[in-house]
Amino acid sequence: MKLILITGRTLKQGCSSMLGKDSPDYLEETARAEMNREDLDSRGLKEGDRIKARTDAGVALFTCQEGKVPRGIIFVPYGPLANQLVGTDTQGSGMPSSKGVEVEVEPAEKGLSS
Repeated sequence: MKLILITGRTLKQGCSSMLGKDSPDYLEETARAEMNREDLDSRGLKEGDRIKARTDAGVALFTCQEGKVPRGIIFVPYGPLANQLVGTDTQGSGMPSSKGVEVEVEPAEKGLSS
């Protein structure tokens, strides 16, 4: 079952971006994905597992966390990995669609890194 990707700002993502977008804090914050407990369980995942997320635009690896998101939603903070999933098509608006993108999520193979 596909999930719906929602990307957005977090306090830590915003603050750590001021340290630089290559800072360890920023890269760690933007490499996590929040999922509902039921969605984690149905995929055999637990908090801290690495996942592979795939959309029509691309693939990215994240560390999953249980979050207060509705079932069927995956939340990812704005950042370089989120950009790999939303793509570049702006549909004439000048801004890519960063909400409502269908995403397939599965456990990442051992040894893969972002």
